Amino acid sequence: MALYVVQHGKSLPKADDPEKGLSEEGIRETERIANVARGYGVTVSVIVHSGKKRARQTAERMGAALCPDQEIQTRSGMNPLDDVAAFVRDLPLDQNIMLVGHLPFLEKLIGLLVCSDATRTVFKLQNSGIVCLDEASDIDNAVIRWALMPNVG
Repeated sequence: MALYVVQHGKSLPKADDPEKGLSEEGIRETERIANVARGYGVTVSVIVHSGKKRARQTAERMGAALCPDQEIQTRSGMNPLDDVAAFVRDLPLDQNIMLVGHLPFLEKLIGLLVCSDATRTVFKLQNSGIVCLDEASDIDNAVIRWALMPNVG
């Protein structure tokens, strides 16, 4: 089972949109990355987002390209400063899940799953980027299988 970790797309400034929805650039980058993931055969059972507008919009665009088996879901406990250890305890890992959320929460989540230490940054996410975490038969922690980022370099 894979866990796809996605930072929401680039958002509008609060002055332009108090809810900070996706900017045009954020929409384009999210759709581009989602289509590349579809082209590589990425399959998702469910997409879960934090409930914030920019995360919901990112999840919807990922869902349009990847056609998850279940409806897109909102889940509490995914806000920037929420407790990643508490979130992981309730995370079903028997299906391919895409999580769409925010920093620093997502980078702490990756650190916890890969290194058993939420304070260790093991991957620097980009807006609209996807990091695939997966199980490895010979170790207890998750491994980073691959990543798709809008910007290389």
